[in-house]
Amino acid sequence: MSAVVLTLSCPDRPGIVRAVSTFVTGQDLNIVESHQFCERGAGRFYLRIAAETLTGQEPDVDTLRARFADVARSFGMDWRMDDAGRRPRVLIMVSKFGHCLNDLLYRVRTGQLHAEVVAVVSNHPDWRSLVEVAGIPFVHLPVEAASKADAEDKLLQIVEEQQVELVVLARYMQILSAQLCERLRGRVINIHHSMLPSFKGARPYHQAYDRGVKLVGATAHYATADLDEGPIIEQEVQRVDHAMDAAAVAALGRDTECLALARAVRYHLENRVLVHGHKTVVLK
Repeated sequence: MSAVVLTLSCPDRPGIVRAVSTFVTGQDLNIVESHQFCERGAGRFYLRIAAETLTGQEPDVDTLRARFADVARSFGMDWRMDDAGRRPRVLIMVSKFGHCLNDLLYRVRTGQLHAEVVAVVSNHPDWRSLVEVAGIPFVHLPVEAASKADAEDKLLQIVEEQQVELVVLARYMQILSAQLCERLRGRVINIHHSMLPSFKGARPYHQAYDRGVKLVGATAHYATADLDEGPIIEQEVQRVDHAMDAAAVAALGRDTECLALARAVRYHLENRVLVHGHKTVVLK
């Protein structure tokens, strides 16, 4: 059946759940999923509701948004409401490491990620054939120090022309400018390995192996002007066995990157992530 998803956060006070559920059921919608969380220290309430249309027809989300606005205003809510059946438009960016790209494309193709990948942008041409075989446009956008601003302007042009709703940095090894991060705030997800800041630069997993680390992991987060410090969405960790060589540790690290990034993207696509300050609440 067709469904809508409503997510919100607001100052905590009595009556929020009652007001929202009364509204939803009064619109010929049946609540099929509900998750809530109260952050007591901050006095903030978070809620995600998925509701199906009883008629089976496509929901008129614009009308529902207009009707819900009064409820939201009375509680001071930050909120969004979306058609759960719609596939958000996603742009993936990649450099020379293609494991996360390949994993995301597979998950989209098999329906694990409910999205439409409208393009893949890379500062290297390495993954053109993989992308084009999947029927997705590949854009080679070289980035040099002198032309970085021009490259970002072209990227923004693609985002606007393709009506991109989410940009995924699938091991894209270029730093986005503060201006670009601000323009796309809350719409860019990045992935990085867990060895930062201990093992910077090239071959971080090999550096970690040389130091005998016992755990490797990855962090998926929203990109901000503070490099690798945006609100964290998901993390994954795996234990390193003493019998592993450097190549095995690197392979394990790539697996954690794929898992953390895929989960973060799915949570975002399903409107499960609510950002407040430097933190996120993920209503699973």
